[in-house]
Amino acid sequence: MTASFLPHSSDPSGRGVKLFARHPAAVARDLIGMVLTVDGVGGRIVETEAYHHEDPASHTFTGPTARNAAMFGPVGHAYVYRSYGLHWCLNLVCGEEPGSAVLIRALEPTAGIDLMRERRGMETVRLLCAGPGRLCQALAITRAHDGLALDRPPFDLEPSMQDWEIAVGPRIGLTKGVQTPWRYGLAGSKFLSRPFPKA
Repeated sequence: MTASFLPHSSDPSGRGVKLFARHPAAVARDLIGMVLTVDGVGGRIVETEAYHHEDPASHTFTGPTARNAAMFGPVGHAYVYRSYGLHWCLNLVCGEEPGSAVLIRALEPTAGIDLMRERRGMETVRLLCAGPGRLCQALAITRAHDGLALDRPPFDLEPSMQDWEIAVGPRIGLTKGVQTPWRYGLAGSKFLSRPFPKA
């Protein structure tokens, strides 16, 4: 499936129930361009993926577990899990019904870059947060952040005041729901985890 482009429909409030109590695909799209930080370290969100509770690729498709409990909690909170036993991944809980979330796949680093470099053991800014595992390492996100509210420290999520061209395409690294076009990115960004297919 090739990428397509959508106009960005920003939410002036930036966060809270108005932003998160909607279909995860809408939330994933509108998070592009917002600035996410953890203890003052972070950057602009440039890539997301949506997961709905009725989506076979979602962690909640088969129901609640100890691991995915945060996804059945209030919207506007973090869901953090370990991927393949190696890397932490940050999701923002959302949806009109329990069990949905948006995976934050990549950031454009803008704050605390030297600390990110130290945590990642590398100098190349482009790769500091290009991928969900890299992002969590750079921002020092762990299971301890699971279930925390996104509108209180250590998290901060600031709205974008400009429009962005949004790339849309299939999600990455799945065996189920492979063709569902719920991956969103800042078109042309060099900080993406992977380029979008060309139209």
